[in-house]
Amino acid sequence: MWSSFKSPWRGVWGLDKAIDRRSRRPRKTGITMVIDTGLGAQATEDLLDVIGGHVDHWKFGFGTSALTPARVLARKIEALNSCDILTYPGGTMLEASIVQEHCRVYMSRAKELGFKAVEISEGTISLADGRRQRVIDCALSADLIAITEVGRKDPKNQQSPAEMADQALQDLDDGASWVIVEGRESGAGVGIYDEEGGIRQNLLDEITGRVGDKLEWLIWEAPQKAQQAELIRKLGVNVNLGNIDHDDCLALEALRSGLRFETFAPIAQISVQTGKWDPAKVEPADTDDEETAAEEDILDARA
Repeated sequence: MWSSFKSPWRGVWGLDKAIDRRSRRPRKTGITMVIDTGLGAQATEDLLDVIGGHVDHWKFGFGTSALTPARVLARKIEALNSCDILTYPGGTMLEASIVQEHCRVYMSRAKELGFKAVEISEGTISLADGRRQRVIDCALSADLIAITEVGRKDPKNQQSPAEMADQALQDLDDGASWVIVEGRESGAGVGIYDEEGGIRQNLLDEITGRVGDKLEWLIWEAPQKAQQAELIRKLGVNVNLGNIDHDDCLALEALRSGLRFETFAPIAQISVQTGKWDPAKVEPADTDDEETAAEEDILDARA
């Protein structure tokens, strides 16, 4: 669906270069994960017409997929799969199934419903030693991609950054494809965030330092714009971000591309400091046709 997508601003060279800061789909890094808390089928299809080329993962938050009519859920999953977007139910669903001792049944049903992955978490419950690895193995045996989560949902019962980092490394060794860092839907008081939603720099530094070159496999839940902008500034435009509201996807992509104040201002400042742009210089009245033609050829090749 999106393999032949071309920007309507194609040919405006500066904007093309901004958009090209992003890794291209299908991608392993630069992941944008949407959290869906109850969209209808038609609304999902309409959204995908606009944002389908910028979304990689689609999580049906907490237990919402269990409360969605079967025909609606089937239509949504089919639309998402047709856009090569990785779909999975929220981790609380699996935790509830584990408590009812239905883990294998859950994996089988997720596969039957058309999900391509599952989220494995301990946001509410705690698993006995070795059980987390067995749940990952159970997902893989069902031909599902295992995506785990580290961190707790209760603000009063948080893991240390060292515990989260070490668990993430262990999960990746055990077969997880990505590890989500808990941030909840609010982005406040859990994970790396303080009660106001600000990033605790010492926690972020300790996690990133301990995971080292496995950092690219972490997905940071960051529902707030300020969090997204800060993580992009600190970890790069292709940082993996999750729990993004569907209405914010294009705004996030603009942030990543340096097309919003928060990420464009540093680019403009550096351009002046390095002499790449002189604010006093007036551009020529006539565009160099040969240069423009060469740029168009490059854009055609990329498209």
